Amino acid sequence: MSSELNELLNEIEHSLHADGAAVSVVDESALKANLDKLVRASALASGPAQGWSRFLVRSAAQALGIFPASIHELYLARGRGDAPMTWATPAFNLRVLSYHAARAMFRAALRMNAGAFIFEIARSEMGYTAQRPAEYSTNILAAAIAEGFRGPVFIQGDHFQVSAKKFASDPQAEVQAVKDLCVEAIAAGFFNIDIDTSTLVDISKPTIAEQQTININLSAELGVHIRAVEPKHVTVSIGGEIGEVGGQNSTEEELRAFMDGYVRELGKSAPGKPGLSKISIQTGTSHGGTVLADGSLAAVTIDFETLCNLSRVARANYAMGGTVQHGASTLPEEAFGKFVENEAIEVHLATNFMNMFFDKAPADLKAEMYKYTDVNSAAERKPGMTDEQFYYKMRKNAVGPFKAKIYDLPQADLDRLHNAWEGQFARLFRLLGMQDTKPIVDKFVTHAPVAPDVKFYLGERVAEELADDLAD
Repeated sequence: MSSELNELLNEIEHSLHADGAAVSVVDESALKANLDKLVRASALASGPAQGWSRFLVRSAAQALGIFPASIHELYLARGRGDAPMTWATPAFNLRVLSYHAARAMFRAALRMNAGAFIFEIARSEMGYTAQRPAEYSTNILAAAIAEGFRGPVFIQGDHFQVSAKKFASDPQAEVQAVKDLCVEAIAAGFFNIDIDTSTLVDISKPTIAEQQTININLSAELGVHIRAVEPKHVTVSIGGEIGEVGGQNSTEEELRAFMDGYVRELGKSAPGKPGLSKISIQTGTSHGGTVLADGSLAAVTIDFETLCNLSRVARANYAMGGTVQHGASTLPEEAFGKFVENEAIEVHLATNFMNMFFDKAPADLKAEMYKYTDVNSAAERKPGMTDEQFYYKMRKNAVGPFKAKIYDLPQADLDRLHNAWEGQFARLFRLLGMQDTKPIVDKFVTHAPVAPDVKFYLGERVAEELADDLAD
């Protein structure tokens, strides 16, 4: 047994027993009481100690009946009409204190008997939060252990996006970077991946099909790659995207052009393999909302008719679960029930939970993070931009550099965040129809436990240079 592994087992009072790659739970109560030590090592340690902490959490979760899962079969059941159209799956990007936020989320879910919810992180967010897939999934699975959740947990790669800037200079290297990220994420338990090559849609082309050609071909290429590397007995849920969030609203013609091309290209390269389970469209939102000069958010008009119509086309013609709404977390609460009414399969929520962190962070920490932002994001300050607009847009870049200080927040501050987050999760779960979705999930989602690969967790740390044109 390595010295790092032995030290970790000592720190958690030998609540786990490890014999090589075989891990068993000796004392669940003692494990829960000491989970913070494994989470902290996962986030802040380095080398074997970091790897072993992540491996122990993944293995302990599996031993307790908590497993990363794909939502693919549930979405296809919805597309067939076998699952009720009474909810829209919320997908939460937990950028700050992911373990603590996930605990609040599981608590809200357990009270409602909810199961159809997703934890996700985008390629861009991995960069500025300094949180690679193995760390993120460790946070989520540790939170499930801490709160006594059991069953499938949906962890998703959001916006596994091709950088238009990097693609223009070296297309092969940029596509390979996304392929490598898919391999890394799947090894960490991300069995749901949203491929986003919509950044390469070329509206200068004369026809919709021509505009979508690169998007189609690369989405299919990345989809084939995922099918080649996904674990045995797991069908990774793959999402596609036809319109970059913040651009023009999507149309039925765009959806049909993209999906007809995707089905055609997938059939050529991977005949018989499953296709997409959902499709992301643009209906009027932007990531993080549009910030006015005084720091308030501009009102947004959602094109719910498009959301509904394209969901119906996606189900009827392409056997998918429906359409995905991005950029929703800053919308007024009265909008969320309309996502269910208009048959969205999934709704992505991120920015508001980070906003809540900054609203409740200690004043001295917030001031220090803003000072860092002043210096390190100065080049991003546009002429005429107010302080409120600048900090709202750029303060996210301080999350990774201040990770250790954020982890050291006093318990009273953490408690305030927990309570605020839990209340917001509960409200959104209620509005999105999460009550009693756990039995529906259990009916359709395959229990396919995948043994964690100790070599992956003890391998060299994977990192990539952050592109500055990726979406959250």
